[in-house]
Amino acid sequence: MSKNSITRRNFLSSAIAASAIAGTGRPVPAAKNKRDALLGLLDKNVRQEFTPAAFFLHFDKSCHFGQAAVDKHLEYFRFTGMDFVKIQYERTFPPIAEIRRPEDWKKMPLYKLEFYEPVLQAVRGLVKAAKKEALVLMTLYSPFMCAGHTVGLPLLTAHFHENPDQVRKGMEIITDSLMLFVKECIRAGVDGFYASTQGGEYGRFKDARIFKEYVKPYDLIPMNEMDRSCIFNILHVCDYNGPYSDLTVYLDYPGHVVNCNPQLTTGKHPWKEIAQMFQRPCMGGMDRHGIIVSGSPDEVRKAAKQVLSEATDRFILGADCTLPSDIKWENIRTAIAAAHGF
Repeated sequence: MSKNSITRRNFLSSAIAASAIAGTGRPVPAAKNKRDALLGLLDKNVRQEFTPAAFFLHFDKSCHFGQAAVDKHLEYFRFTGMDFVKIQYERTFPPIAEIRRPEDWKKMPLYKLEFYEPVLQAVRGLVKAAKKEALVLMTLYSPFMCAGHTVGLPLLTAHFHENPDQVRKGMEIITDSLMLFVKECIRAGVDGFYASTQGGEYGRFKDARIFKEYVKPYDLIPMNEMDRSCIFNILHVCDYNGPYSDLTVYLDYPGHVVNCNPQLTTGKHPWKEIAQMFQRPCMGGMDRHGIIVSGSPDEVRKAAKQVLSEATDRFILGADCTLPSDIKWENIRTAIAAAHGF
């Protein structure tokens, strides 16, 4: 057993509880080390004893930073039985009214580590508290997404159309700032990142060259650092601001697992198509606005099992994006237990 392993006894009680929810009548294999289970997804020679699962949501503002964030993340992790800790990123870039024109992007401030310190406090606390039993992943928004937080997505898109070379100056500053944060998270001991990307949505840019030359290169700088330094990263192709007509622009993005909405597939087995496209395990399957939010326990269980019956062998049950904050945690626990008992 590796130095990060925990004993079977530590998970026995949670496994029995999960199996009762799943209705399997036997302890689900959640007793297996959760770290090893996730890392085993990346090795085709490792037999998967169960299907891992994880869902995410934003907590109340009072639990965004510091010890309050540590406590809330741990409460959620242990209640739901999910298979890794995913730290929510709540330190979005503040709006800057002075950036009105493309040439104003040179005024973009370089946020240093002090800016990220409230989040870093939570990162250090969760690594210390949970890393022995599960992978700890930090959420990261892409430079394009951070630029959107700074001026609003409509204005950012207009600036890119008007003069992308001027906007590039801001993208460089934002990327330099995010790299400070990424490297500090790695020093703090995170196992990887849940790396979100946007910008390639259908109709976002009239000229595909804008995404290829002015968005993607800045996505890849922090992602390549994660790939070099971390053992488990999830690429999240985020459709929060719109659908995609083509996912092929993301095929060469790093990430051990890909999380996306398989809406583009036309076959009967969309996850098999996505896995074949990206040549890696996938995560997702449940609509963040669907049954898991509004359904009964039986409906949630049935929906989860339907997804799993159509998924690939190496798969993490989850949602296509962040769940609503007011969701019943019991529904999430039911979906996760269904995956563990599948």
